[in-house]
Amino acid sequence: MLANDTANSRCPILMSEFGQNPDGSSFKVRGMNLDPDTCYQTLLSRDRRFDGWFFVAVSSTGIYCRVVCPVRPPKPQNCSFFPTTAAAEKAGFRPCMRCRPELAPGNGLLDVSSRLAKATASLISDGFLNEATLEDLANRVGVTERHLRRIFAAEYGVSMVEFAQTQRLLLAKRLLTDTALPLATVAFTAGFGSVRRFNDLFLKRYGFSPLRLRKGASVSVSENLSFLLGYRPPFSWSGVLDFLSQRRISGVEHLADEVYNRTVEIEHSKGRIAAWVSVRNVPERHSVEVTVPMTLAPVIGQVLGRISRLFDLGARPDLIDAQLGELAAELPGMRVPGTFDGFEIAVRAVVGQQISVVHARAILSRIAARYGTAIAEAPDGLATTFPSAATLAQLPASALVSVGMTGIRAEAIISIAQEVAAGRIVLEPMAPLEETLSMLHKIRGVGEWTVQYIAMRALAWPNAFPDGDAVLKRQLAQPDSSKLKQHVARWEPWRAYATLHVWRQSEGSRK
Repeated sequence: MLANDTANSRCPILMSEFGQNPDGSSFKVRGMNLDPDTCYQTLLSRDRRFDGWFFVAVSSTGIYCRVVCPVRPPKPQNCSFFPTTAAAEKAGFRPCMRCRPELAPGNGLLDVSSRLAKATASLISDGFLNEATLEDLANRVGVTERHLRRIFAAEYGVSMVEFAQTQRLLLAKRLLTDTALPLATVAFTAGFGSVRRFNDLFLKRYGFSPLRLRKGASVSVSENLSFLLGYRPPFSWSGVLDFLSQRRISGVEHLADEVYNRTVEIEHSKGRIAAWVSVRNVPERHSVEVTVPMTLAPVIGQVLGRISRLFDLGARPDLIDAQLGELAAELPGMRVPGTFDGFEIAVRAVVGQQISVVHARAILSRIAARYGTAIAEAPDGLATTFPSAATLAQLPASALVSVGMTGIRAEAIISIAQEVAAGRIVLEPMAPLEETLSMLHKIRGVGEWTVQYIAMRALAWPNAFPDGDAVLKRQLAQPDSSKLKQHVARWEPWRAYATLHVWRQSEGSRK
């Protein structure tokens, strides 16, 4: 039984200071300390709450699995537990073909002391090192390469290069299993410099040729690619779609039949790629299915990472809902929707200052129609991308005033666009929080509500809270901001999730 009534009940996995290697030796991993007995009991229960939080490696088979693997549980003396797929592969284990570790949901990101390492892992998973160096990566997160090597190894038990190799192999495994892409395309899409290098590493790490997966795959040739991204139940798909639907930008987003479609534009070494994505829930598999056109294949790692953040798939609803109590009881598993592009959220936040959602949507739709990139052969309801920071940075403020904005808000958007385009502000999860918020505060026309909304959705900060929000004050009967902060302190560190529930209650009361 899990020790749910103990002091460790919020995260019963974090009970021991050390993990264990196959030879019996221990390794320390900050932020993810695995107790073998607790992990084994969790494995026996196949508890989906901990899917992706650790992986079990079996010495008798040389394979590592997810906690929800359907095969017969191994004997405890044959089990070792690892915090990441990279750590398991470094120890010489290969991924299970049944439970497919590459489909496990990601970890929720909260521990401030390890944010730099997790930001690095997120960038690597999105393919940053496919076209950049470790020095570039260190510069991106704002530390020296030496320091980044040290904190990354302490957090994940592997080097950044080893972590990147595992991510490339797992993406390649997914592409071989789920698509009909040619082997060479798979290799280059996953980030390998050559097919030979891909074949050699795949054979060395997994013990068989990549073509073995292709021979066993039953995937039909299609103009589109489809992938599953896992999550931990419960997941309020209807709640997330309702939030996105009320704020959708015409031509950029479209929702119909419980499916979310939107346009996207991603920077690539050969230029920007503009296309569309489609996402639907597959509750029987505790996953969402992401469908994209073939044109997005070169950046599929980035696409899947951004979709995961858009739908907050790494969240821990068991921990969040327990902390929120009755507030979350009516809609368990509600996520805080993120974004495909942080700059878009910043524009939404500025445009939405002190006006209705309907009015804000109209302005945002006009901005997209006028300055976005047209999309050909997109699903019904989609026409153009939302304009990039680089595009809006070149506009005079009068151009945005002409679509219905006030002068000060137009100037604020242009200023944010210039800072983002120049790389001085990075609006994505795991960006330096205090530094980013401080830089936003310095921009004229950007107040605390705007900053907190950006922190909530673009930076994925779970404790963000717009204490000046009129709806929150009214619904919680706390007209004073300082008293409101005291009132919501009970919901820390998940105040962003609490905010979504309060907004939902307000919207429901007006229907």
